[in-house]
Parts: sequence; structure tokens; C-alpha cells
Amino acid sequence: MGRVGLGYDVHPLVLGRRLVIGGVEIPFEKGLSGHSDADVLIHAIADSLLGAAGLRDIGTHFPPDDSRYACVSSLILLQEVGKLLRDKGVVVCNIDAVIVAEQPKLSAFIDEMRIQISRALCVDVSQVMVKATTSEGLGFVGKGEGIAAYAVSMVTEK
Repeated sequence: MGRVGLGYDVHPLVLGRRLVIGGVEIPFEKGLSGHSDADVLIHAIADSLLGAAGLRDIGTHFPPDDSRYACVSSLILLQEVGKLLRDKGVVVCNIDAVIVAEQPKLSAFIDEMRIQISRALCVDVSQVMVKATTSEGLGFVGKGEGIAAYAVSMVTEK
């Protein structure tokens, strides 16, 4: 039986931080603020996978007040999510995600994001889809104050 999970994450853009999305460092004058590297795409994907597997949410497994996760690469967290799924006998069917950002333009980085995500989860890159869009100048994302991401994942049990 297939199960579906939905994930969402958002972080504010700030000066003095690297911008990492989908495990890829993006050249930009601002980065995302957060406890880990604040990778909104990886966090949304992790939440969607954990939800689909019935394993609660990312904050349950990697609490933001736990110093072990301060400034850690979110790809490491995603690898741990993949291990949790495998330990439960859950197999990733596919992931479909969208990043919502007014700036920077992300199309040149999408393929590398898909590769990084697929490697972290030990799945084929064809199982990972990433898209990017803007919010047409509306809201905090449209004003350049932050970046958001949504993800939907489907899993099955072995």
C-alpha cells in the first residue's frame, strides 16, 4: 500500500549566512537563518517522508534546541531520515518538491539538487523532482524576506 506525506518549511533570508538549498550552495548575498544550515528544501522533503512513513516530523527527530544539529548539513539529516525509513521497511517511491523564492534564480542548480537528494536517500535521481517558482512579488517571499519549500512524497512498505 502506498502512503503520501506532505512537507513544508520556510526560513528568513539574512546577511552573513551561506545559502544552501537542496544540498547545493547557491551564490547569493544572503543565506537562510536557522538552527542547521536552514535548507528549506531538504527540511520540507524530510518532513514529507517522515509523515508518509508515520514517523512524526523533522523537529521530533532533530530538535532545534539540540546542539548536535547546530549548523549541520541538512543532507546529513536527510541521510538519517532515509535510515529511519529503511529500518521501518519503508521504500521511497517518489518525491515532488517546489522551492518558492523571488531571488536568486535557481533553475541552473536544480539538477545538482536532485542528485544530492537522491544520493542522501540512496534512491535513483529519477525518483526526485525539484521545481522552483516565485510568489509574483506577494508576501514575505515576494518581498525577498525568506524562502519556502513544499514537498510531497510517496512511500511503500516492503
